[in-house]
Amino acid sequence: MGNTRSTSRSKRHVSDGEASKNKKKTGLAHAKDTSGRVTVQDVISVLIYCMVAVIIVSLLRIFVIGLYVVPSGSMETSLNIGDHIVTNRLAKPVLKLKRGDVVVFKDPANWLNSENVFASNDLVKRLIGLPGDTVACKGNGAPVTVNGVPIDESSYLKAGVKPSNFAFKMKVTPGNVFVLGDNRANSADSRYHTDDGNHGLVPLDRIKGVAILIYMPTSRFGPVHAHHDVFAKVGGASHT
Repeated sequence: MGNTRSTSRSKRHVSDGEASKNKKKTGLAHAKDTSGRVTVQDVISVLIYCMVAVIIVSLLRIFVIGLYVVPSGSMETSLNIGDHIVTNRLAKPVLKLKRGDVVVFKDPANWLNSENVFASNDLVKRLIGLPGDTVACKGNGAPVTVNGVPIDESSYLKAGVKPSNFAFKMKVTPGNVFVLGDNRANSADSRYHTDDGNHGLVPLDRIKGVAILIYMPTSRFGPVHAHHDVFAKVGGASHT
């Protein structure tokens, strides 16, 4: 009797132990299956993250930055042919434009002659005169003057290029700016469009942004320099 009970108890003990082991194995297998399974909720979460990322990038492109490729040499060597640049779209509506800023703007009055054209009717030049400024030059190597103050543009003019081969003088009217290319010998800028109906000036509402960075090619990676210091001695715009 004693042996029989002992044996029965042992069998039950063994059976219970095996069942417990089986449950553990089943639990582990179940856990592995669950951890490796892609659920509908996982897919929805990934799609939501992707949509949010796309929306953020789109908003940045629309309101904060612009991307352009430079196809001509009118801004050499500050910007070379093939440079990919980033512009700050907030510069005009939020920040104040400054003399020296390299600005991207929509063609103001049919300036385009396959010169400095981006994917659309956009151009890029350096802002020299603000509303109220008088920008002038006597030509033949003489410096450009802003409100009568000569400026030294050697830090950004293409080597060997004169500030202007010919004389000009322009009073910048309200709501406009005066722009020049850094490669003056190959830049159809404000000097060349005095008969365009707006005296070669660019309306502020045509400016799309200020160039801030060259991101391609990698050998050219770096900031687009505004050289604001060149205009440090120029006083406030003259309204006389």
